[in-house]
Amino acid sequence: MFQLDNIELASRLFAASKVANYSKVSEISGRVPPAYCTPNPVPNVPENNKVRLLDYRGNKLAAFTVEGRDLICLPQAFELFLKHLVGGLHTVYTKLKRLEITPVVCNVEQVRILRGLGAIQPGVNRCKLIAPYEFDVLYADCTNSR
Repeated sequence: MFQLDNIELASRLFAASKVANYSKVSEISGRVPPAYCTPNPVPNVPENNKVRLLDYRGNKLAAFTVEGRDLICLPQAFELFLKHLVGGLHTVYTKLKRLEITPVVCNVEQVRILRGLGAIQPGVNRCKLIAPYEFDVLYADCTNSR
């Protein structure tokens, strides 16, 4: 009969409880992200790198469709809608974490495309994407917390 000592048993129970506490499975990868880990970028395949302008709240935002989901450029949306409401983009990422919204990391080609469109500044070498309905939740949180 297989028997575990108390330390190993406690260790396994702790690890199992941490996994059980994850409430959000990544919609892109279908896996539970590990704690304090940046998700992998969107796969660099042609269908993920087709940009279009999405009409959102009366403005045109750069958007990509990834696995059937429309995703808008978070820094561009921040500049247009949240800059006057919150201290900075870091505050936005803190709010997203609290709201359990995980933005999608752009791949290198998407960043290049966003720079070319002027959606992000020329020196920026990384960017995150978010679904419009997730941005609605973030926007409501920013306007209600004032």
